[in-house]
Amino acid sequence: MKDTQNQEDHRRINIKKVGVKTISYPITLLDKARSKQQTIATVNMYVNLPHHFKGTHMSRFVEILNRFHGAIDIGNFRRILEEMKEKLEAEAAHVEMSFTYFLPGKKENAEFLKSSRYECCMHGSLEKEADLEFRVVVPVALPLAESTGEGLPRSLGQWGRAVTAVKFRNFIWIEDLITLIEGAIDEEQHMGPIQGENSMTVESLTRRIAESLEGEEAIKSFSLKVENLAEGYSTFATMDSIS
Repeated sequence: MKDTQNQEDHRRINIKKVGVKTISYPITLLDKARSKQQTIATVNMYVNLPHHFKGTHMSRFVEILNRFHGAIDIGNFRRILEEMKEKLEAEAAHVEMSFTYFLPGKKENAEFLKSSRYECCMHGSLEKEADLEFRVVVPVALPLAESTGEGLPRSLGQWGRAVTAVKFRNFIWIEDLITLIEGAIDEEQHMGPIQGENSMTVESLTRRIAESLEGEEAIKSFSLKVENLAEGYSTFATMDSIS
């Protein structure tokens, strides 16, 4: 059968991007404490095609993804991009993989959920060189209040969130990155002039997290956004590293 998808196109019109999106796909991630963690990802895969290609077989995207089914990490993420670019004969390849990552809940908050969830996304592009970025959303809760007269803890309350996108110089565990960010949040929450008073602002928390990220050797660069989610509106502050 004639392969019309790969026939030369003489119209010389570049298609900017072509691919598949919102693939719901089970993946296995590296987990520092438990070796591996299984979760579900939403995957977008697309390429930039040169004008002389009429099209590409969309099934090839899923075929490539299937070959890396058992272990998704930064190393394999790069290989997925390389295979997409090579097999699809594309000028550039792109992958976005969003997933939920779970960590054991803090012991002092044992009355609450035993696992904490974090929304993460790995994004990669490969043209001449690979450009990989990891993003994680860390919830920011109000400091734990004293228990009520009935001995029950008061609600922590949702203050906002810290959205951090990083590019790596060296390997770092997802857990270690989350712990680094949460440690900065804890430090800022305990900086109130009066014990128990929460004087945290989006500006002060952004600076505190940025200082921690800048001190981590494995992080090459970062982009940070801290949001305080109020009733009917929100405030925010952003900061980018000097790369």
